Amino acid sequence: MPCSQSVSADVARRGTKQVFNALAAALLLAAPLAHALESDRKQPIEIEADQGELDQKNRSTTFSGNVSIKQGTLNIRAASVHVVRSDDGQQTMKATGSPVRFGQTLDGGKGTVSGEASQVDYSSATNVVRLSGNAKVTRGGDKAEGAVITYNTRTEVYTVSGSKPASGKGGKRVSVVIQPDSMGSRGK
Repeated sequence: MPCSQSVSADVARRGTKQVFNALAAALLLAAPLAHALESDRKQPIEIEADQGELDQKNRSTTFSGNVSIKQGTLNIRAASVHVVRSDDGQQTMKATGSPVRFGQTLDGGKGTVSGEASQVDYSSATNVVRLSGNAKVTRGGDKAEGAVITYNTRTEVYTVSGSKPASGKGGKRVSVVIQPDSMGSRGK
């Protein structure tokens, strides 16, 4: 293999890890509900898209067109994923779709967690994941829905917000369903 192809493959591999690290952090949204399979972290990352671009000068990576990211049981689907790394190593990620969807199997036979939103943003500087546009997160029978769901990975605080009223009409309220079994097991 010519040297330029080897270097390109290494750069692409680092860009792929950059994308996955930001997306994996975004999926920490599910972490307080239950832990994802530990073995997933040891699996290879597989990314498929219609197009991919790595901009070394601006430290950004973009995948677009039917983006599929898999690692073990983790599965993310989006129309576009854009990741930028700053000079100080902080990352921002923006995934868009109609909608962006994710799912993962949880440890201990606790089922799966899944979610969707029109857009998912993550900033490692603020440790905030933001799902916006018909945001939904489901684990078993537990469900949260709203215009926006934010999760701070440092403070482990969720916020579910409804939509603002549109010209004289009422906004959409948030909806949260917590199953009785889930409430009892949270205190243990």
